Amino acid sequence: MLNLYHSSSVLVAAVLFLIATAAASASRPVYSVTNYGSRADPKTDSTTAFLDAWSRACSDPRPSTVYVPNGKFYIRNATFEGPCRSNDTLVRVDGTLVAPADYSVIGDAGNWILFHSVDGVRISGGILDGQGIALWSCKLHGQKKDCPLGATQNLHISNSNNVAIDGLTSTNSQMFHIAITGCRNVNLQRVTVTAPGSSPNTDGIHVGLSTLVSITNSTISTGDDCISMGPGARNVWIERVACGPGHGISIGSLGWTYQEPGVENVTVKTVNLTETTNGLRIKTWGRPSSGFVRDVLFQHAVMEGVQNPILIDQNYCPGNRNCPGRASGVEVSDVRYWNVRGTSRTEVAVRIDCSKANPCSGIQMRDVALAYVGSGSGSASMEAAAASCTNARGTSLTYVTPVVKCS
Repeated sequence: MLNLYHSSSVLVAAVLFLIATAAASASRPVYSVTNYGSRADPKTDSTTAFLDAWSRACSDPRPSTVYVPNGKFYIRNATFEGPCRSNDTLVRVDGTLVAPADYSVIGDAGNWILFHSVDGVRISGGILDGQGIALWSCKLHGQKKDCPLGATQNLHISNSNNVAIDGLTSTNSQMFHIAITGCRNVNLQRVTVTAPGSSPNTDGIHVGLSTLVSITNSTISTGDDCISMGPGARNVWIERVACGPGHGISIGSLGWTYQEPGVENVTVKTVNLTETTNGLRIKTWGRPSSGFVRDVLFQHAVMEGVQNPILIDQNYCPGNRNCPGRASGVEVSDVRYWNVRGTSRTEVAVRIDCSKANPCSGIQMRDVALAYVGSGSGSASMEAAAASCTNARGTSLTYVTPVVKCS
């Protein structure tokens, strides 16, 4: 019932976004960054001009537009602060925003572009180029201790309500591409994320401590989770998303701290995952926690050469170094996998590895068909896949292969 309700709310939000965008007319005040000293030059610092244009639009009581024309604009890390006087501010970007090529300029400052405490902001179009290649190289070639953290996000929406992002492209972020934290009612559609599969910690879209978030009609290719949902992600709707390369669509990691809000009412449907290191994943640390995962639906998913297509890992410890080695306190319940099909690069295509202290419950498989292709390709090399289920209770309905036996 909750999922059906959220589905209708997502559709309403999308329709309202389109109506509002069409309503923007010549009478709407437009604050172009070029009127405040910005130049379409990837070497001239336009940070102050962008902030000035935002300040004017944000202080205008009328619905207004911040406009970034065609061309490449160099900006350092910038915070676009609210609340604004109007709850209808459009940020229309026809050009490309370019981060400093020298990663020491941002260093450990945190976000590159941050919208904080805004209400009714719409971001339309544009390319965000985080220029992360040099920082990735620093981190990947044994110099990690000498490298700054970098911009933790290309774009961060924080403590905000009623935000819409449409037609945005994020490329080569230093770390995460897009993060939604502490927000309510955020709609992302037609988002494109691009980074090499080898780029470290470059999650595509991360959602945490937020409710009523939808991600639709988007394409994500990156070096970490295509979409990740952290503690406090509730009422999340993901539909028509293509993922790969990347680490799949993940809930977690969860349970790093004891007092932690849970994740609930998540729908992931009509998704394609291609050559990813994981498919549909829930990951929690092996340590005590008050967290939980419940009411999750994975539906209509197609896997193409995916490692670990279906995975619940409650002993998560990347790199197997300094692992907590205790039973996870995160309670996982009512997780459904409906109509999941395709091919696995790992022989064990379904792995449910739950907590000894808090066994998973309500795990349901329906219309699951996964075949093992190993390192080969095509149907000629298909073999029967296997499944593993530990410390979990669940049921299989209709056709399920490999057979999943959860007592």
